[in-house]
Amino acid sequence: MTPNKDLAEGFAQIGALFAGNDGNLDQIYREHRATMPVMQGDICAELGAASFAGDTGRPIYTVFKHADVMMVLRDTRTFTSGILMETGLGQFLDGLMITGLDGDEHRQLRGILQPSFTPAVMEEWREAYIRPLIQRYFIEPLIPLGKAELVSSVGVMFPIHVVYAVLGFQDDDPAALELFASKALKVLGGMANDPEAKRAAFQAFQELYDPTLAAVQARRESGATGADLISRLIRAEFEGRTLTDHQITNFVRMMLPAASETTSRTFAIMLTHLFDHPEVLERLRADRSLMRKVLDESVRYDSVTTFKVRETQTEVTLQGVTIPKGAVISACVASANRDETVFENPDVFDIDRKQMAAFGFGFGAHMCIGIWLAKVEIEEAVGLLLDRLPNLRLDPSYPRPEIRGVSLRGPDALHVIWDVP
Repeated sequence: MTPNKDLAEGFAQIGALFAGNDGNLDQIYREHRATMPVMQGDICAELGAASFAGDTGRPIYTVFKHADVMMVLRDTRTFTSGILMETGLGQFLDGLMITGLDGDEHRQLRGILQPSFTPAVMEEWREAYIRPLIQRYFIEPLIPLGKAELVSSVGVMFPIHVVYAVLGFQDDDPAALELFASKALKVLGGMANDPEAKRAAFQAFQELYDPTLAAVQARRESGATGADLISRLIRAEFEGRTLTDHQITNFVRMMLPAASETTSRTFAIMLTHLFDHPEVLERLRADRSLMRKVLDESVRYDSVTTFKVRETQTEVTLQGVTIPKGAVISACVASANRDETVFENPDVFDIDRKQMAAFGFGFGAHMCIGIWLAKVEIEEAVGLLLDRLPNLRLDPSYPRPEIRGVSLRGPDALHVIWDVP
């Protein structure tokens, strides 16, 4: 698929918004774990990056150690997620965002949604949608070129194209697809503390609503018998509860920004690590069963979204620091995933390391519901690149890719070359 210039620029602008002053991040986090594991204040703001903690006027505390991040993400009664309705995508979703819900409301909604995102469903979608789509639209057009920049030509668009397909939208209107993608990126831009960006984000989300609702209503009227996601959500039921067309439409809208950001950047990060570690790349070329290990270690080593935000429901003490009720907690996943008390040689990229809890896709009750979809998408994209582009390697004419960013990470570009058959 030909890169869309506006979409690529929007993707880059989002990256710049969350980039901040990211030099020596590992050292900064290491020092915090050792000397100030709980900090009063927002480390993202200190480092000049847009923060998912937002600007609520409440006190903010940043936590850095693995044990504390795990506690914050596991204890959903003390550390609740409703703050995301104010500072995150929830402000555009009419109060329906699964990551911003807690208690029975969250349990019931997740109970309805989860059966549509099981590994078994993902394997079905892998064969029906994901592999053929990525191969046809993103890999085969590259083969005769011999060179490409993979963030703009593949990474930015393939995840949202996949989501568009699994939702059951018609795959014969590239302009409509790109319009969906560009509006999803505008929504993420609304995370910035900028009134104009917030207005643009709200307008983009509103413009996504009508065509999505129409698709949901049409699917329901036709019986919703298909294997696509909208049909599955229409049929879904848990404890006697089902989803309205309005709720399904909002869930679909929530998926679009996540698809166009997290999966795209994780894909680019994983490829960067493979090129930085040629011995791992060669092992993967020879043995594709290692794909999941490479992906999981890549997510641990460099998580895309590096902070998870919660709100305290009672006064709590962490690492000797008393945090008041109503404070915002910014849990630093990037620091926790490199905690030397949990991970041996944490700054080494090691696909053979003993598996320990890492938080790149969240943890506990709020583990990313789309985790298996994201993993299958990335595995297929990387696998097809290695299969169809012989001797894929970095283009020496360009600087090596660099993973950067404080609150949202990834390389700006990935220039590669390969042998044309």
